Amino acid sequence: MANAKPRRGRQALRVSIGMILLLPALGFLLVFLVIPSLSLLSASVLTQSGSGDIGLPVTFANYDRLLFSSAYQKVVLRTMSISVWTSLISIVLAYPLAMVIAYGRPSLSRLTMVLVVAPLVVSVIVRCYGWQLLLGNNRAGVLNWLIALVFRNPATIKLMYTEWAVIIASVHVFLPLIVLPIATSLARINPSLVEAARMLGAPPWRAFLRVTLPLSVPGLTAGVTIVFALTASSFVTPQMLGGTNASMLGILLEQQAMTVFDWPMTGAIASVMVAIALCSNAASTWIIGLLTRRGQPGGRK
Repeated sequence: MANAKPRRGRQALRVSIGMILLLPALGFLLVFLVIPSLSLLSASVLTQSGSGDIGLPVTFANYDRLLFSSAYQKVVLRTMSISVWTSLISIVLAYPLAMVIAYGRPSLSRLTMVLVVAPLVVSVIVRCYGWQLLLGNNRAGVLNWLIALVFRNPATIKLMYTEWAVIIASVHVFLPLIVLPIATSLARINPSLVEAARMLGAPPWRAFLRVTLPLSVPGLTAGVTIVFALTASSFVTPQMLGGTNASMLGILLEQQAMTVFDWPMTGAIASVMVAIALCSNAASTWIIGLLTRRGQPGGRK
């Protein structure tokens, strides 16, 4: 009993020191994240007068216009479609790269890691300019030039200023952000589990689906969430490669804030983008968890 009070005093001191150390970070988040977010959220349900003043009455007309007006609804659905396709293609490309990083020979693993991470040191704008050169709709585009060189005067492929141009560039931009979490999860898997599955007669693809994939779910979930959320909120890539045919929520938000000066609508768009990011996190966790349980021995078939 005599030592209990000093021990509790030391624990309380540690907690107090920890809280003091957290105060600068909490203050930074409060000033630069929480307060601006609450300001945008509150502005989204207020009314803007003709003079630009924002105030009562409270209205949800901005959300109604954004989600149910045909023009804005197309932008929301296009944003979701591009984000989904980018995530799916990134998953397909990420697993082979992650497996080489986790299981390959040291020299090959390091080389693959360098190739995956290298694009991160290049500005997104520079990469988009590169894709403009590659995907140009005329013969000046590298892709169309190569096709013309091989097939002798074919019709040009018009990928620029389409949704697929945005998807291709988004995969290039965000692929490292899904490869690295998956590689980390794969590196933590005991190799004897896969070897046991192979010894019991499972072909490589079945061992991957029943052993490797379920055990790498944490990295897959984190990577998919990051890729989906960042694609849905991207601005530079759709602006430079999508044009008017692939306008996304990020472009719409910039137009409402900097051109129309409609701050209630800007707040509604920002709130919807945050909601999409949160819902993507919850949905990816639930869907991947459901698939994992079905794939495990004894799970539902």
